[in-house]
Amino acid sequence: MARMTMIEAVRSAMDVSMERDDDVVVFGEDVGYFGGVFRCTQGLQAKYGKTRCFDTPINESGIVGAAIGMAAYGLKPCVEIQFADYMYPAYDQLTQEAARIRYRSNGDFTCPIVVRMPTGGGIFGGQTHSQSPEALFTHVCGLKVVVPSNPYDAKGLLTAAIADPDPVIFLEPKRLYNGPFDGHHDRPVTPWSRHELGEVPEGYYTIPIGKADIRREGSAVTVITYGTMVHVALAAVEDTGVDAEVIDLRSLMPLDLDTIVKSVAKTGRCVVVHEATLTSGFGGEIVALVQEHCFYHLEAPVMRVAGWDTPYPHAQEWDYFPGPGRVGRALIDVMEA
Repeated sequence: MARMTMIEAVRSAMDVSMERDDDVVVFGEDVGYFGGVFRCTQGLQAKYGKTRCFDTPINESGIVGAAIGMAAYGLKPCVEIQFADYMYPAYDQLTQEAARIRYRSNGDFTCPIVVRMPTGGGIFGGQTHSQSPEALFTHVCGLKVVVPSNPYDAKGLLTAAIADPDPVIFLEPKRLYNGPFDGHHDRPVTPWSRHELGEVPEGYYTIPIGKADIRREGSAVTVITYGTMVHVALAAVEDTGVDAEVIDLRSLMPLDLDTIVKSVAKTGRCVVVHEATLTSGFGGEIVALVQEHCFYHLEAPVMRVAGWDTPYPHAQEWDYFPGPGRVGRALIDVMEA
């Protein structure tokens, strides 16, 4: 089986989807000749031509608005917002138009678009290249939200998203593009070429949207997380020795509530970890669901580990970033509660 970085896996997903379906088109800022700022679309224009992979002006609202119109007429656009931080000009198009087309038309029209966005911090990008805006999309009825944590999932989830008849927000943790990051920023990163989840089939396959993955089985506490924080949580478990079950949500909307409930009912304890700001972060929704469905199984309060309630701080990135130390302390606290 081939070994791929997450960049290569994302590119492969678009490649096999474009090869399989002539209606799939890829566009965004610098995605054509240049191959994207992270090279995720490198080679696609040369292979499929300038009508199926092309550059756009620096206009996020125009990119998403054009994609919606194309989708209404039968195409399947997979567009790139260069950084998730730049999605705000397109938020109106996504929430007021793309998310509502099926509802407004009584099912006569759908909106099969995918909006890819590099997300999260850990690359010294500062406050306008490091945000994690997933909760802004999970609140909107009609949008699906996906966050892979490894190359194998990235390809399978992206092919599923491109084939999906409804709009999918596909958030790519850029700190994971070239290797799994465990939060120890002072240590070398293991490349995906030496990680089991760097093995990616070269052909077409899908992973169902809405199904979580148990990355580590355990009996003492359930850790619920996604994206980069999956690797941070696994490192924290190893550092503390706590027998934690680590759930990689993969899909935030729809959410695999069954896997969450089954795990928390088994362990009786729960820690929720995400990189985004604490207040109104998606972790608050998970905590509410755990409280609602697992109340009589809980042996301790559910805890959250997240980013600060501040703009992303360049100078204090590794304090803001929920690392293994902060996650580990939460694991110990919940076990002692």
